Amino acid sequence: MGKIIPLFILFLICVGSLSAQKNEVLLTIDDAEISKAEFERIYRKNNQNLSEEADIKSPEEYLELFINFKLKVMEAMNQKMDTVSTFRNELAGYRKELAAPYLTDMKYDEALLQEMYRRMKMEVNASHILFLIEKNADREREKAVLEKISKVKEEILAGMDFNAAALQYSEDPSAKTNKGNLGYFTAFQMVTPFENAVFNTREGEISEPVRTSFGYHLIKVHGVRENRGEIKVAHIMKMFPKGDENFDKSKLKAEIDSVYEKLLNGADFAEMAHKYSEDKRSAAKGGEMPWFSASRMVPEFSQAAFALKNNGDLSPPVETDFGYHIIKKIEHRPVPSFEEARANIVERIKKDPQRSSSTRKALVEKLKKEYGFEENRENLEKIASLTTDVNFSGNPELFSIDNRHFSLEDFKKHIDEKKINRGTLSSLYEDWTTAEIIDLEDSKLEKKYPEFRYLMQEYHDGLLLFNIMEKKIWNFAPEDSLGLNEFYKKNKGQYSWEERFKGLVVVCKNEKTRTEAEKYFATEMPASEVEDLLNKEEKMIEITEGAWEKGANPIVDYYVWNSQAPDGFDSELTFIRGEKIQPQSKTLEEARGMYISDYQNYLEKRWIKDLRKKYKIRVNKKLLKTIPHVSKTL
Repeated sequence: MGKIIPLFILFLICVGSLSAQKNEVLLTIDDAEISKAEFERIYRKNNQNLSEEADIKSPEEYLELFINFKLKVMEAMNQKMDTVSTFRNELAGYRKELAAPYLTDMKYDEALLQEMYRRMKMEVNASHILFLIEKNADREREKAVLEKISKVKEEILAGMDFNAAALQYSEDPSAKTNKGNLGYFTAFQMVTPFENAVFNTREGEISEPVRTSFGYHLIKVHGVRENRGEIKVAHIMKMFPKGDENFDKSKLKAEIDSVYEKLLNGADFAEMAHKYSEDKRSAAKGGEMPWFSASRMVPEFSQAAFALKNNGDLSPPVETDFGYHIIKKIEHRPVPSFEEARANIVERIKKDPQRSSSTRKALVEKLKKEYGFEENRENLEKIASLTTDVNFSGNPELFSIDNRHFSLEDFKKHIDEKKINRGTLSSLYEDWTTAEIIDLEDSKLEKKYPEFRYLMQEYHDGLLLFNIMEKKIWNFAPEDSLGLNEFYKKNKGQYSWEERFKGLVVVCKNEKTRTEAEKYFATEMPASEVEDLLNKEEKMIEITEGAWEKGANPIVDYYVWNSQAPDGFDSELTFIRGEKIQPQSKTLEEARGMYISDYQNYLEKRWIKDLRKKYKIRVNKKLLKTIPHVSKTL
């Protein structure tokens, strides 16, 4: 014993030492302490998955960014932003989403996994008719809607076209344009009851009415095909103007055709996307788009993309409702194998308790054992035959768990909160105990699961950061006209136009119109008056006034910079009037978005400087040096 006791004490000292190291304070801002463990976790999380080595920060570099972040969050809390009801409600909503996976059993039936994988390998084309109904509608309302949708099904079975019925009856707003057709989709893309009905209905058949949180649906399956996996493409887009249904497509078509011709002649796709594409988000990446499946993109785009055979192949210009696109295939990947997809399937099921009611039951049974669930069978038998519409007497205890005792009064409270108007207590008892056990587990998540606690802290701080940045920087800068003007005066010349042609692009219907137009222009008549004179009876001339850099207008490019003539171009009917103008600085209005962005950055830097003066910051530099540098190989 004399030898064992000192060894045991030594073990406790070592454990205590390790624990202390984990909780050593790395950073103090006023009275707030941030441990080495907390910082190191966030540092690794935000740096180890970066694709470029140059983007990875050292612990010292990242600490400066972290301090700035924490200062903003602390300032938001000092301004009581965390007490505002909108913040508290939004955070509660995020917590509910994050908690969902923890409130289902982690063990899943193999058959369910196999079934979800089977569905993932297919894409189903289906239409639906929806009758809206509240999630918590009473029985009479449920019955009325069910009868209504059943009558529609009878009409369809009697010969009415399903999509015509959707157009006439469906309360899904999109039915007015798609006649109920949802296109192709695969597993996990629809709410669970809807998906279950689709994958259990044969091709050409109509389902029984299906209840979801939206209402009742009738579903018709039109076709099933193999899931073709995902594709990665780049595109160059000429966008149709929003809200203008009468615009002339021919100009955009000429522009996209001109770009396509240059690509066929060897132009670099990424450079052309950067220069010409009006999808600015993808243009910045050489036109590259995120991976997508056939069902995740509008059909015209999807069909053209999946029709490309080889990596690097180009599609001719494709028209969608959004504009014209040239598509380049980069890579294709099929549906992964079951073993490769398993973890993803499990994660998706965890986030959707509707996938299997057994998962909730299994969790409840496990928690009953963990927290010492005990029932008072004698008292339960006494109330079993009682109904919700009778007056209860007495307050017997019904069950206990985790040293908490639940009585008949608690049961009554649950019934009132759920607004249950009928039923025996015995039929409602299981739902009540399940709800109380899940609530108990929910209340313990932060203590039981450090990762959940960390995530909640991240959401808490992230929301506060967004709110204070919106107030102090993002919304303030555009509205601060005096400050913005002063900033522009000090930084004027930051953004400039390249050499431009300034003047008119004139397109005539025939040579006679061109002759008349040139005659009027020779007298210095304004362009608007020329249009008015020549377009009295019908549209004979179209005049566009502006200033264009090289590459912005194919007609101007042809005349001014000797570029190739655009497709469909007729030099006899199209001409320009104006002159080249030298490079010049953009005005505030011309570069407003860029100057606002720069002004926001200026305000943020000044604000951080003030915060660093306001709060006392102390860093344990010796401890900071013990944090290993993250590298791309990790």
